[in-house]
Amino acid sequence: MMGAIKAAIGDAVLTFMWVFVSSMFGLFTSLIAAALGVEKVVGAGVCITTCLIFVFVFLFTLIGELLGGASFNPTGNAAFYAAGVGADSLFSMALRFPAQAAGAAGGALAIMEVMPLHYKHMLGGPTLKVDLQTGAIAEGVLTFLITFIVLVVILKGPRNPVFQTWLLAVATIILVVAGSGYTGPSLNPANAFGWAYVNKWHDTWEQFYVYWICPFIGAISAAWLFRFVFRPQIPKQKKA
Repeated sequence: MMGAIKAAIGDAVLTFMWVFVSSMFGLFTSLIAAALGVEKVVGAGVCITTCLIFVFVFLFTLIGELLGGASFNPTGNAAFYAAGVGADSLFSMALRFPAQAAGAAGGALAIMEVMPLHYKHMLGGPTLKVDLQTGAIAEGVLTFLITFIVLVVILKGPRNPVFQTWLLAVATIILVVAGSGYTGPSLNPANAFGWAYVNKWHDTWEQFYVYWICPFIGAISAAWLFRFVFRPQIPKQKKA
């Protein structure tokens, strides 16, 4: 009981921090590109953003460990549980998911308050840019892909945490670019909820269906596929 409560508190804190910081990736990318004089160089922005994701994911992984294994993405918790990995239970996840959503809403509200007015147009979360069904399928498929990649890299990939994080950063930016014309994308229901709360559409069916139901279906399906592909080999017993 106490362990689940501590995990939920850690998740709320970490998700607050993640949404606050990650919302500025676009601004950071523009400022760095301007400082380096590469604003008009094709692909420069994508490379800078990839490096930012790498640095901050690595830092937040360390912070999460200091907070006792805190997480800022509910689909990640669900996927590792479905894959049979980790210490989560249905009870702990029932506490952690609302805590992550609340942390995300707090982070989005906080960055909107402190961001200078002339940069506020660069803030914002994922938005549905296609019809409901297409967006739902896109978000589900993209979450399926990123979840399967995360499971393979973390559980079966290189043991070097720096290399792991770099692989995840590259995969993330590829999928974000691929989904930019559909749903944003979010790849994180808590992050989507935080910005939906700011924009007052967090209680709509569209938000729940596209950014919660389908990502969870995608993440859990990826975990089941992972278990099927990498199922443990049972050694054959020798005949007497």
